Amino acid sequence: MSSMSNHKHTAILDAAYELFGSGGFYETKMSEIAVQAGIAKGTVYLYFKSKEELFMAVTRRDCEGFLQQLQERLKASDTLAGKLSIIAKHHLYYYYERKRHTKLFFRAPNNNPELVAYMTLFMKEYMQAVVMVLLEGGASEPELMAQSYIGMLDRLKMDILFDPSFKEEDAYKRAGFAAGLFIKGALDYLNLGQDDRPVE
Repeated sequence: MSSMSNHKHTAILDAAYELFGSGGFYETKMSEIAVQAGIAKGTVYLYFKSKEELFMAVTRRDCEGFLQQLQERLKASDTLAGKLSIIAKHHLYYYYERKRHTKLFFRAPNNNPELVAYMTLFMKEYMQAVVMVLLEGGASEPELMAQSYIGMLDRLKMDILFDPSFKEEDAYKRAGFAAGLFIKGALDYLNLGQDDRPVE
């Protein structure tokens, strides 16, 4: 792809992200995306055959960026507590940065098997990244712990997305609280003897 083609491709993705996120998939027209990107409508179709394909490309770029940034940030710490704190901040601040684009998550195409399959794969990769952190930290049940941690963070993200008054410092405060609460529980669990753990 030439530099000019790459520029147009990026411009289309940026415009689609903005409009899908603020207006919703069904409400957004390809002609509006073209205007936002500063190109002709026909040019959009040279890069993406349909609005569904464009939405998939926007989603894929966003999710890949999330995972790549997480891996880079995890390199900043060598401890379990430090890495879990990084995960919490990354997770919640990711959604804070997208407060104006909530419809990207909640007004996506219905019954799109490709989108469902991709999001399932994305969640598996994210879960695996957290599992690896917990394994390196000595967790005996890393999958269950990872599910619990991501579930906690996902609940906190809802306040970020739906509370108009939510501020940046609130996101960091909640990330710190969630990480601290989970880290204490995880470390206590790891330090307990088998006989001292709650009965299942």
